[in-house]
Amino acid sequence: MATNGLHPLETLMHERIVVLDGAMGTMIQRYKLSEADYRGKRFADWKGKDLKGSLELLNLTRPQVVEEIHAAYLEAGADIIETNTFSGTTIGLHDFLFQGEPRRGRKDQEFFQRVVDDVDLRTLVHEINFEAASIARHAADRVANETGQRRFVGGSMGPLPVAGSISPDVNDPAFRAVSFDQFRQTYFDEAKALLEGGVDLLIVETIFDTLNGKAALFAITDALEKTGRNVPLMISGTVIDKAGRNLSGQTVEAFLISIAHAQPLIVGLNCSLGPTEMEPFIEELSWIAPFYVSAYPNAGLPDPLSPTGFPETPETFAPKVAAWAANGWLNLVGGCCGSTPEHIRAVADAVRGCKPRRAESREFGSMPVSGVGEGVPPLRTSKCRSSSSRDATTNTRDAYAPQSEGAQSAVLQLSGLEPLKITPEFGFAVIGERTNITGSPKFSKLVLAGDFEGALAVARQQVQGGANLLDVNMDEGMIDSEASMTRFLNLVGSEPEIARIPIVIDSSKWSVIEAGLKCVQGKAVVNSISLKNGEEEFLRQARLIRQYGAAAIVMAFDEQGQADNFQRKIDICSRAYNLLTKQADFPASDVIFDPNILTIATGLEEHRNYAVDFIEATRWIKNNLPGARVSGGVSNISFSFRGNNTVREAMHAAFLFHAIRAGLDMGIVNAGQLAVYEEIEPELRERVEHVLLSRRDDATERLINFAENVKAKDKTPVAADAWRKEPVEERLKHALVKGIVDYIDTDTEEA
Repeated sequence: MATNGLHPLETLMHERIVVLDGAMGTMIQRYKLSEADYRGKRFADWKGKDLKGSLELLNLTRPQVVEEIHAAYLEAGADIIETNTFSGTTIGLHDFLFQGEPRRGRKDQEFFQRVVDDVDLRTLVHEINFEAASIARHAADRVANETGQRRFVGGSMGPLPVAGSISPDVNDPAFRAVSFDQFRQTYFDEAKALLEGGVDLLIVETIFDTLNGKAALFAITDALEKTGRNVPLMISGTVIDKAGRNLSGQTVEAFLISIAHAQPLIVGLNCSLGPTEMEPFIEELSWIAPFYVSAYPNAGLPDPLSPTGFPETPETFAPKVAAWAANGWLNLVGGCCGSTPEHIRAVADAVRGCKPRRAESREFGSMPVSGVGEGVPPLRTSKCRSSSSRDATTNTRDAYAPQSEGAQSAVLQLSGLEPLKITPEFGFAVIGERTNITGSPKFSKLVLAGDFEGALAVARQQVQGGANLLDVNMDEGMIDSEASMTRFLNLVGSEPEIARIPIVIDSSKWSVIEAGLKCVQGKAVVNSISLKNGEEEFLRQARLIRQYGAAAIVMAFDEQGQADNFQRKIDICSRAYNLLTKQADFPASDVIFDPNILTIATGLEEHRNYAVDFIEATRWIKNNLPGARVSGGVSNISFSFRGNNTVREAMHAAFLFHAIRAGLDMGIVNAGQLAVYEEIEPELRERVEHVLLSRRDDATERLINFAENVKAKDKTPVAADAWRKEPVEERLKHALVKGIVDYIDTDTEEA
């Protein structure tokens, strides 16, 4: 969504800190409007719910009120005014304006499908948004003509009253009232109308659930294509408490990683907190975001005794946000709930002369532990320091997103509730394999029996065993794979201990992959796509993965089949890399190649070099395809020795030792069950390496003979039941915190 060249707003942000307007709702309250005002002549005979409080309807019934508020903010010094469309979607306004049959019991996806499909409601919502954009456009252009200074109109796209990552029913954590596709449709209608109404940029704001935000971003891409317009994008999340997470549990950095694929011009925080409480999170964002940074906090925390419902006056509010500007943290500043034109006037005066933050590229993790950057003093003053503030002299915001070309050290950035940054310094990333219905008999049995609580326990064990990512596969002919993927990932999303790590959505069916992508709020990995069905389908899937905001594992597989030797592996990977980076606008650092780990020691001569070819292909990829990563399914290498865990684990450890040295970044393994290379019995290690590295003609025979004399030893699982030896009170606490239900009856009876 990056614009070609510099948009006038970006040019202005190079010159100075840009000022956004303040609250619309706070100002509307000053008018003390009645039900009759909201109805106007057009809705005088409305038979539905009372319309008072439906602020967006005023665009049709009292447009002069809305324009007066815009004018007041413009006069106060706002460079950008937002349309009165914060809840201007079919879902956002359905409580007021949907005239369909009401839902008995809880609202579900069947109900909301009727809402988003309702022709009358969609027509009305389009009109509301179009008129809102037109009103703001008229106000902005009038002031621009009077002052000779351009003013901008931002199309406000606020949150919805339902969340995609959170169940509204505590007794049914897998339940979601609204689907991703329904979110996408409701946001598409709003974005399209705003674009047709003439907004200069779109502002997706107050994002409390990142999955909702990702659906909005997906819809905006479609709306831009539909309308033929190309406007900048501003994305603003909201942190709900001092822990620095949004309502759906993500940290600021995880949120940033999750939405960065949209390439916003500006990213920031707004609402929920006042300037005092928001301060550390704006500082963090200013350090890690290579986009322009915005902040528009509430006028303090809610205070029902204050005239606006919020305690901060212009005199107390402005110095606090001006201090952020003085420290070089901001490019754009304004106010949210409780702020007024008086607040914005004070802010505009306070930041005048402050140099804007430079939208420079920093690797994630550069935020100092102390929270204060070297050369950037703690927030103590509201006066601008032109000598040390960072100025926006260059446009480097594209440096944040994963690179299409660039150094091998480009960071692969993923996220669950928390960020995961895979760099050369990170080491080998473990992808937990046991939540794969095709590879784990235990997991398969649980899913086939409908025991998703038990399946969650398997996922939890993988995380506790050290998994950095979690591979989820539901490819089983006996179940509805799409529905099972959706249900399981919804349940994972309700378990913070599991949801903190990124998800690898694993399937051979595109429909299952897409079902999974619609469930995860973080930046996931798709496993996998390939050239099996030709370039057109490969590029189509890659572009969709990019639009969903995920990375992709690309198999070394083309129209002729699976690559089974070194030359075929590198030929296919090179071809796929060029297609992705040059035709699909896919970032190189979001490309993860799987050059096929194939089974060795089968007795067939043509299989002898499978391990060597994989290792050498890995080395070639890392040296010749900048930014790309390499992964693989490690257990495939030892399949000839199934049933002999001692030999298999030795093979895995030895293979990883050599593959990691060649550049292997990650692999699908049983987290917690990896042997240590140096601890493998010397003779076993020697014979394993002879097979892996194809050092002897009789290597396979020698390993088979040795394996027959090896007693398989059961490893103690990492997530062992040592906690069962604790006193009953501690056992109950552990079970409650970890969500373990296996021993509840026994322990409760003992207690």
